[in-house]
Amino acid sequence: MSEQVADIALIGLAVMGQNLILNMNDHGFVVCAYNRTTDKVKLFCENEAKGTNVIGAYSLEEMVGKLKLPRRVMLLVKAGAAVDAFIDKLLPLLSIGDIIIDGGNSEYHDTERRTIELEKKGILFVGCGVSGGEEGARYGPSLMPGGNVKAWPYIKPIFQKICAQSDGDPCCDWVGETGAGHFVKMVHNGIEYGDMQLVCEAYQLMRDGLGLGQDEMSKVFEEWNKHELDSYLIEITRDILKYKDDKGYLLERICDTAGQKGTGKWTAIAALEYGIPVTLIAESVFGRCLSALRNSRIEASNIIKRKRSTFKGDKNEFINHIRKALYASKIISYAQGFMLLQEAAKEHNWNLNYGGIALMWRGGCIIRSRFLGNIKQAFDKNPKLTNLLLDDFFSDAIINCDESLKTIVSTAANISIPIPAFYSALGFLDGFTTAKSSANLIQAQRDYFGAHTYEIIGQEGKFVHTNWTGRGGSVSSTTYDA
Repeated sequence: MSEQVADIALIGLAVMGQNLILNMNDHGFVVCAYNRTTDKVKLFCENEAKGTNVIGAYSLEEMVGKLKLPRRVMLLVKAGAAVDAFIDKLLPLLSIGDIIIDGGNSEYHDTERRTIELEKKGILFVGCGVSGGEEGARYGPSLMPGGNVKAWPYIKPIFQKICAQSDGDPCCDWVGETGAGHFVKMVHNGIEYGDMQLVCEAYQLMRDGLGLGQDEMSKVFEEWNKHELDSYLIEITRDILKYKDDKGYLLERICDTAGQKGTGKWTAIAALEYGIPVTLIAESVFGRCLSALRNSRIEASNIIKRKRSTFKGDKNEFINHIRKALYASKIISYAQGFMLLQEAAKEHNWNLNYGGIALMWRGGCIIRSRFLGNIKQAFDKNPKLTNLLLDDFFSDAIINCDESLKTIVSTAANISIPIPAFYSALGFLDGFTTAKSSANLIQAQRDYFGAHTYEIIGQEGKFVHTNWTGRGGSVSSTTYDA
């Protein structure tokens, strides 16, 4: 019988797993490390973990035998089948009340299913979003745990110690039931897609529209990072732009085809499922898809000759417009993300703490930025806030930046520079602030060709059908919401 000395086990020794283990070790926790390819365990213990209190295990049985009760096992493996396979192997080795934590980027429906299925077998399952990349895992990530709440008292002391700290508060708290943790992480990643796309479009406006060199652009991002745009992504963009190797600036030699792992796509799919207009994130996902069509783009640029030019006005003034437009568009993207969180919470009966979620994102994660504190304040002030744009701080910011957003969108259109995320931000803002939309015509059209009915203003809730041509009948189609 192995001596039960480990506080937690972690399965999966890729860079994130290794760094999270070392982080836990630094905070005084004894971790048992395991990997399906056991050679990695030996290498890790003899190199990165040498001189630490980390324990290696060369079988799941050995790993489980080293754990204190209740046993806590964290998985950092590829999402999908690999998670289910490890759960199946662990179940015969665990006891009632033991805890399995999935720290990968799992799809939230999978987490929901696993939480319910494992609870029936007496195992407490947690789906935990982990953000911050390699550095975050090593020195303090943002952690978003959800699932079976009975597990929280047993993982809270570890997670709140190893996570990032912001103004003395841990960037980790219990998110909610079943798939809530991974849903919040999914939306976080969707917002990350939007942030990255907006920053890249600002870069392209300056590079192709203003003709700025990389050192000039790096200085612009450095200045932006001192004020309301202060954030991790602005900071690293500054560093990337000025980075040189022996061949000069590296950035312009990097192929312009962006990869993705699926969480942005999942966010866009969820937005469609819940009927929430998360347009900027969806446009950012499509932006990556379009970037992947590199050969077609090169061919099209040679066949479809479009008029392109550079900006002719005051460059410094236009840079200021880009800054303000970027700020407004980021606010709109976050507002859309929180709209999606609120709708999903209604559907799943999750008791989400929106201010708390903003606090979790204040440190350790990729989207950490200054105005997340303002999001927390907005929900603290009004816990029933239906949209961030209706909070005084954010509505004032939008009003202040509105003309700049219009200016860069119109200018980009005139000089043929693609900025679809900025277009999307302006389109959403125009639509959201329009009291009377054109959807009355859509309803009339639907009723004309499909007898789908409509409501009369002042008689909402009563659906009627008109025989528009005199040839139709009085029978209407079934009414439903998509």
